[in-house]
This record gives sequence, C-alpha cells and structure tokens, in this order.
Amino acid sequence: MKLLVIEDEPKLAQYLRKALTESSYVVDLAYDGAEGCYFALEYDYDLIVLDVMLPKLDGFSVLQTVRRKSTVPVLMLTARDQVDDRVRGLQAGADDYLVKPFALSELLARVQALLRRGQVRLTGGSSTELVVADLTVDLLGRKATRGGQRLDLTPKEFTLLSLLMRRKGEVLARSVLAEQVWGMHFDSNTNVVEVAIRRLRGKVDDSFDAKLLHTVRGMGYVLEVRAG
Repeated sequence: MKLLVIEDEPKLAQYLRKALTESSYVVDLAYDGAEGCYFALEYDYDLIVLDVMLPKLDGFSVLQTVRRKSTVPVLMLTARDQVDDRVRGLQAGADDYLVKPFALSELLARVQALLRRGQVRLTGGSSTELVVADLTVDLLGRKATRGGQRLDLTPKEFTLLSLLMRRKGEVLARSVLAEQVWGMHFDSNTNVVEVAIRRLRGKVDDSFDAKLLHTVRGMGYVLEVRAG
C-alpha cells in the first residue's frame, strides 16, 4: 500500500517514512502544504498522514483541497492539543486525529485501522456528504437528515454523528468519543458521552423503525445497519 506523509519537520518525516517502510508500506514525503496538495491530487494513495502546522498551506487547507477530489483516508497530526482543532479537522473531512508527541505504535495502529475499515460510502462522488441507509450528513452545509427529515442537532451532536458515520461499523469506546468530540481524557465518573448518545439516538432513531445507533455492552457504540 502507498502512503503520503506531509510533515515539515525533516527528522520526524524521515522517521515516519522509515517506520512505515519497515511495516511494508511505500511512502512518499512532502515537506510543505503546497507540495503535499500536488502529490495528493496527482498520485493515488491509500492513506495520507497530514500535519496541521505546515508552511505555504496549513493542514486544514490541504485537507479541504484534497476532499474536493478524493475520499482517501486522512490521519491528521498536530502539536496543538486543542478541542477546536480536532473538531475542525474532523468536520473538514479527517478520518482520525493524533496529537504530538505520540507513540509510534499508536500511529501504526491507527494507520492499520484506517486502511482496514476503508471509507464510508459517499453519495454522487461528493466527499462532503456522508450516507448510511437513509441518514445523510452534509459536512459543508452542517446539516443532517433522515428519511428526508431535517434533524435538529447541536454542534456537539453534529460532530458526534459525523464521527460515528465516518467510522461506520466500528465500535467506538466511550474514551475515544470523549477524546475526539470533547477533547477530554475519559473519566469513568463522567456521563457526558452517555447523555450525548441518548440525546442523539432520540433524534436519529426514535421516530424511525430501523435503528442505526447501537450500544455494544461493555465496549461502546456503533452506527450501522442491522438486519431485522
């Protein structure tokens, strides 16, 4: 499989290429956003590892440009541990987020997971619209509908639903949701995830016969179509 790493720190970029190559990936490097955009649009990749802080074009601009043409999985890297950055990246079309400094084993695990699960089905060739059954999320318009009915979601609910849809069929632990959506380390005494899931389920599922948002006891939550 062929990967593109867009990272302006030469030592880190070379380190990532060495590690990924040793894991049997073919790796191209780009050291700024403009070069990264060119590679991403001109060549076919199975996954892109994208830093946020880049010269010429920042990572968010690169991501937006890539998403107009491609549904390639994107793992974003940043040294800024800010909730707004994570939310912005996910809403712009990133598939996963990793904050520096990170363990190489975690990066490799996330790369493998992204490659394994593939992309959510997108409609009409558009990478700005996520669709699962009759549930649709318009990332640019920031609106969600089910069965043609508009869902009245809060900003956090929209982000939560977008994350679940991007990772359709994958069970996401409460800790993952807490980190990705709220930017918080999971505290077992906090029920913010359960409350948000309950409210989201009320809007997404309660008025429809087919349920899409499921609880997997002891593991987390998954959005998927189930038979029967």
